[in-house]
Amino acid sequence: MTATLPTTAHAQITRLLIANRGEIARRVIRTAQRMGIETVAVYSEPDRDALHVLEADTAVALDGTLSSDTYLRIDKLLHAARDTGADAVHPGYGFLSENAEFAQAVIDAGLTWVGPPPSAIRALGSKSAAKALALTHGVPCLPGYFGADQSDATFTAQAQQLGLPLMVKAVAGGGGRGMRLVSDMAQLLPALHSARSEALAGFGHGDLLMERALLRPRHIEVQIMADRHGHCIHLGERDCSVQRRHQKIIEESPSPAVSPTLREQLGQAAIALAQSAGYLGAGTVEFLLDEAQADKPFYLMEMNTRLQVEHPVTEMLTGLDLVAWQLLIARGEPLPLTQADVRLQGHAMEVRLCAEDEHFTPQTGTVRAFSAPEGLRFDHALYDGAVVTPHYDAMLGKLIAHAPTRLEAIDQLRNGLNQTVVLGLPTNRAFLAACLQHPVLRAGEALIPFLAEQADTVRQSLHASPDARTVATLAVLYAQKAPAASMPSPFTRPVRMGLGSETFSLKLQEKGQGRVRIEANGATHLARLDCSAEMLYIDLNGNRWQARAVACRGTGAATQWHVQLQGPQCVELWLSDQSLSAPSTGASAQAVEALRAPFNGKLIALHVQEGTLVKQGDAVLVIESMKLEHLLSAPRDALVHSISAHVGQQVAPGQVLVQWKDAI
Repeated sequence: MTATLPTTAHAQITRLLIANRGEIARRVIRTAQRMGIETVAVYSEPDRDALHVLEADTAVALDGTLSSDTYLRIDKLLHAARDTGADAVHPGYGFLSENAEFAQAVIDAGLTWVGPPPSAIRALGSKSAAKALALTHGVPCLPGYFGADQSDATFTAQAQQLGLPLMVKAVAGGGGRGMRLVSDMAQLLPALHSARSEALAGFGHGDLLMERALLRPRHIEVQIMADRHGHCIHLGERDCSVQRRHQKIIEESPSPAVSPTLREQLGQAAIALAQSAGYLGAGTVEFLLDEAQADKPFYLMEMNTRLQVEHPVTEMLTGLDLVAWQLLIARGEPLPLTQADVRLQGHAMEVRLCAEDEHFTPQTGTVRAFSAPEGLRFDHALYDGAVVTPHYDAMLGKLIAHAPTRLEAIDQLRNGLNQTVVLGLPTNRAFLAACLQHPVLRAGEALIPFLAEQADTVRQSLHASPDARTVATLAVLYAQKAPAASMPSPFTRPVRMGLGSETFSLKLQEKGQGRVRIEANGATHLARLDCSAEMLYIDLNGNRWQARAVACRGTGAATQWHVQLQGPQCVELWLSDQSLSAPSTGASAQAVEALRAPFNGKLIALHVQEGTLVKQGDAVLVIESMKLEHLLSAPRDALVHSISAHVGQQVAPGQVLVQWKDAI
C-alpha cells in the first residue's frame, strides 16, 4: 500500500536559510538567488571567512567551532531562521539533512522544509527500516539481519546462519561511515565495535545491520523526484563504483553496465520504494549490481533522503537544476516534466577533490594558491588563504565534465584536473587524474574493488621521473626570482633536495638569458626558464613543463615547498632545500623511534601501554579525523617505551604519540 502524501497549500519561499556550509551552501545560494529568493548563510568560527558567508544575502554566526556546537544544533539554526525572517530551510547534504527531528522542528516553527516529510525520512533514513519496507513492495534485498537486538551474541548467531562474507553497516547516515567487511568470523566482533564507534561519532546513533556481501559488484544509484500531486519520476542512474574507504570519489552517468531495459527496472524499483513511504522532493535509491551473474541482478543498499553530493552528474546529463526542482516541490508545485519528457544526453562524470594524500590519509592546511580550470563545472568553496580544518569532511569540491561520449568526458575531466591548481596542502588531484588514465576505468570495467586492487598501480604513475625532480627543483629555487636574464655566473651551485625520506643532489650554473646548466646523475643538461605571471615555464631535454611552487610548512632550511608540474608528467612533489643542512647518516637515522600523528584529529582509542611488546602491523591507536576513524599500526617490532598522548586529546601533524625501544 502506498503511503498518503501530505497536502498543503502553496508555500511562499522568499528568504531561504541554508543549514550547511562549503560548496553545497554555495550551490543552493546560486540557484535560490537566480530564482529571486533571498538567502541566509550560517557559519561556525572556522568558517567566518568562507565563500558561502560572503555570497549569501545575510549571514549568521552559530558561535562555536565543532559541528556539534554549530551545524548540528537545531536550536541555533531555528533561532537564525527566526532572527533573519527566513521562511524556509534547505539542509544541503550531511549534517542534519536526513534528521527527521530537524525536519519536524522546522515545520513546527512554521517554516517550509525543503526536503521529504519527517515520516519518509524515518521510514527510509534507517537502512533497516528501508529494507523492511522494500521487501513488502518487491524491491530485492540481500539476505541479512536488520533486527532491533544489537547484542554481539545476536550478531554472532546471525552471522553463522547467513555465512561469509558479510558487510556490517551503520543503520543511520551514509558516506561510507560505519561500514566494515567481515570475511572471517574472527573479524566480526572488532568490526562491530569499530563500526558502532564510527556510527556514534558520525550520526549519534550506533545501531548496525548485517547482510551478505557481494565482493565484486557495481554501485548503481537512481535519482528520483516526487511532488505533492502523486507524481514520481526517475532521472536515470549514476555509477559510483570507484570508491575508497566505502566513499565515492568518481561518479558517472549513464553507467557503462546499464542497458535501457535495466535502467527502467532500476527506476521502477526506486519509484516503488519512494512512493511506499510518501516521499517528496529529491532522493536517491542506491543498489548493488551483481555483474558476476548473467542476468545482472540488483539489490537495494539504502535510500538517501536528501540531495546527493554527485547530483551535478544528473544535472549535466539532463540539463535540469535539481535544487530549483527541490524549491518548486517545497512550494507545492508539480514536477515540471513527466517521465516521458526526461532526456539523457551524452555522458557526464564527476570527481571529488579531497584534502588527502594518495594513500587516502586526510590532510589539513592552508590553501596558498588556487586557480580553477576553464570550461568545466567546478562546485567548490576554495580561495587563496582558505583554511582546511579537521572538523569537517575532507571534500574540497567537485569537478564535472559533460561530453557527447564517455571517453571524451574522461579526457575533459583529466585535462581539467591537470589545469586545476590547489597548493598548500596535499590533495588527491593528481591521483584522480591518474585514475582516469587507468585502462580498467577507461574501459568502463571498474567495480567497487577497483581501487583496492589498482591503487598501487595508480600511485606508481605518480612517482616523479628524474626530469620531473629536476624541474621541480628549479621551480623551488626560482619560484620568487627567475635566473638572471643576461649575466652568466661563473660559479656552480651545489643543491641537495629532500623528497619524502629521500634526498637527491645536483649542481646548477646560471648561463644567462634564462638558461641554467644542470649536472645530475653524471649527465649534463641545459634548461631554459621563462616566467609568466605566477607560472614558470621550463624547457628541459626537448620537453616543455609548466611549474608552480609555493612555500608551505616550516621555516628556513626546514621549509617545505609544494610543487605542481604539467608536462610529460602531471605530478605534485613536496620538496625541502637541504643544501645548507648536514646530511643524516648512520643506522640511527633510519630507525623508527616514534609513532607520530600523520594529521590533525582526536585520539579516541589506545591499544597499548608502556611496556607493551608489539609486532609490526599490530594495532596501536585510533585517531578520528574528518568524520572517519583511522587505525595506526606499529611500524616495526618494538617495546612501547612511553606514551605522550591520552584518549580524548586533539593531536597535531607530526606530534609524537608513542615512543619505541628495541625489544630485548
